[in-house]
Amino acid sequence: MIDMLKRILDTLQKIEKQLAQQEQQKKSAGGSTTTSSATTQPSISVPKEALVEAQQEAREIIFNAKEGALKIKKDVEEELAKLRSESLDLEKRLAEKEENLDHKSGAIEERERQFNARQQELEAKIQELEKIKQEQLAKLERVANLTKDDAKKLILDATHDKLKEEIAKEIREAENEAKEESTKRARDILIEAMQHGATDYVAEYTVSSVKIADEEMKGRIIGKEGRNIRAFEQATGVDVDLDETPNVIRLSSFDSVRREIARVALERLIADGRIQPQKIEEIVERTKKDIEKIMFSEGERLCHNVGVYNLPADIIALLGRFKYRFSYGQNMISHTMEETKIGVALAMETKADVNTVRLGCLLHDIGKIITEEEGTHIQLGVELLQKYHLPQAVIDSVASHHEDVPFNSVEGVLVYVADAISGSRPGARYEDYDAYVKRLTDLEAIAKSKKGVEDVFAFQAGRELRVIVKPEAVSDDEAVIISHEITNEIKEKIKNYPGQIKVTVIREFRAMDIAK
Repeated sequence: MIDMLKRILDTLQKIEKQLAQQEQQKKSAGGSTTTSSATTQPSISVPKEALVEAQQEAREIIFNAKEGALKIKKDVEEELAKLRSESLDLEKRLAEKEENLDHKSGAIEERERQFNARQQELEAKIQELEKIKQEQLAKLERVANLTKDDAKKLILDATHDKLKEEIAKEIREAENEAKEESTKRARDILIEAMQHGATDYVAEYTVSSVKIADEEMKGRIIGKEGRNIRAFEQATGVDVDLDETPNVIRLSSFDSVRREIARVALERLIADGRIQPQKIEEIVERTKKDIEKIMFSEGERLCHNVGVYNLPADIIALLGRFKYRFSYGQNMISHTMEETKIGVALAMETKADVNTVRLGCLLHDIGKIITEEEGTHIQLGVELLQKYHLPQAVIDSVASHHEDVPFNSVEGVLVYVADAISGSRPGARYEDYDAYVKRLTDLEAIAKSKKGVEDVFAFQAGRELRVIVKPEAVSDDEAVIISHEITNEIKEKIKNYPGQIKVTVIREFRAMDIAK
């Protein structure tokens, strides 16, 4: 806008100059003037069209300038009106807020005044009540001749006597509820642990018989003057029975591993056809190596399935023998795997040492594989674990899993419980009832046949025999001889029995009289 005004002024100034020059020229042209002969003044003429055009342009510029000025003025006035309106609104709101603050301040002051008055009133009433209380206590003490402490004790004793029966009832109810809850919880824990014990291992039961095609093969196995069968029995350490069933050869041995080696070797000899002492020894030796590899592999698989690693190789090899070992019809690998899973689940539930329970369950029956030494499977197992310096907590759990020694840790108890669950569940173990009864009857018959024996009792499924002798018929020295004789006769007459049998001869002398 300023540039436009400057432009208008410049144009007006030019027009004024041109008009002034034209007026001056007109005056000089109409009058008499004296000019010198040497110089003449030139005349300036402005075309009429240019003048009209300049005037028209000037009028347009002036019109536009006025119009712009009016617009600017209008905008400024509108802006001022808007600002004035906003200012009035702001002042109005500020006035309203000040008025509200004044009202609130007055209300707060009124409430504070009422609160102070109420507080003073309450303090006065509290003082009055305390005064009345003290007066009443003084009256009670004067009437009852009791101090405040004595009265308090008297009231508490009376209340206690009154509530004693109710308290006892609540305690009994709480105890019964706790017992029921603990029984239910223990049952749930055992059920869950037994579910964890489920395994997919299928036991391969050792077959102690080999089928042959005909009687001619049986003659070839016997050999000339029985040399083949003697060589086979000597190499394998088993007894060969050829007469009981046609076309079947039965193998008998207390060692299931030897029996399995003999079975596999005999099947290989029959398949090969060359049955002679040298070939028998060769095949039996090769079969032993193959069975040893199979057992070691089975031991490793058992350890890995239950999460145990880095055991000594000798212990792994012994565990692999579980493949061909059975306890009352239950395969030892299946039993050990099941028991270990149950024990680990119980240990996790009871916050016990899981690794101790895991090793204790895995190794608890390892003594059953050691047949070359005398002693119970617990004693032999403990000695073996001590030899390889396993943790003492694991050894203690193995030693107590049949309660031969007292439990000294919760881990030992869990190993015992897991073993009992796995061994006693329906279908886990089986044994010919008639053979079981016959074995116990034969044990008692052997002891009763001795002179001076009064009574005999077989305990622990035939693992212990207690013999009671007549004190007047048997001396102390003779009792020792009787126990030795019974032990030797058991070894000779009873072929298969669990572990070892403990014979205890009891000679008790009683002197009795009656005073009348």
